[in-house]
Amino acid sequence: MILIADSGSTKTDWILTSDQTANEPLRIKTQGINPVYQSSKVLTGILQHELLPFVKSFDIEEINFYGSGCRDGYIPSMQSTFHKLFPYTDRINIHSDLLGAARALCRDKEGIACILGTGSNSCLYDGEKITYNVPSMGYILGDEGSGAVLGRELINALFKGCLKEELCTKFCNQYNTNLADIINKVYHLPLANRLLASFCIFIKENIDDENIKSIVIDNFRKFFIRNIRPYRRPYLDVNCCGSIAYFFQKELAEAAQKEGFKVGNILRSPIEALVCFHTKQ
Repeated sequence: MILIADSGSTKTDWILTSDQTANEPLRIKTQGINPVYQSSKVLTGILQHELLPFVKSFDIEEINFYGSGCRDGYIPSMQSTFHKLFPYTDRINIHSDLLGAARALCRDKEGIACILGTGSNSCLYDGEKITYNVPSMGYILGDEGSGAVLGRELINALFKGCLKEELCTKFCNQYNTNLADIINKVYHLPLANRLLASFCIFIKENIDDENIKSIVIDNFRKFFIRNIRPYRRPYLDVNCCGSIAYFFQKELAEAAQKEGFKVGNILRSPIEALVCFHTKQ
């Protein structure tokens, strides 16, 4: 059996499958796993309580985990965590979520692959490996195009009077919150990126407001300018996965056109394509 995971900062999709049987794959969802923002103790707790109860009875020969924050400095600790919880699994592979996106979106073709979810990232992919990555730098220093930045820009516009007063009232009532409460949560509680990204539901519900639509398109334009243009491949489609890319496809395409790019494949989640990749389907 092969266990495959695609993990962002908000949620993780897991599929337990085999390429040797016709049995329906087992699908599991847990909260997001990101070693940049969560300690090994927290990560272990998530796996123990939200994953192991569903898979412990299976003989898992291989694990392929694609996760946000899984870059070189964090891979050894992630492998150690998985080895402790899955001591009889021979092959445990920790990959970046960006490689997962590239494999899902481009398979064995050259292309630009992007993640637009709670966070954002992008890369140039040669059909086998990532050859260049413009650093996303996280939601404080970068992450243009992400849900966290969209939420941040919404809050900024709402409480600085850049949007209609009734929208600010509607937002505060819908989330039972106010500016002081939001500032406290963003600056003093963990996982502020998830909180900010959660406000994208409000953005989607009110996308017909021209000022809110402008926030979305302007954010995507910055993504193309700062993260895609440096690849110097204007002839390549920009392929994207993630909830923000999926739910704001129209605005993403409009921003791409304004900056001289074309959007290619869009996947809400790469997990099904990754199953095909690892089972050679």
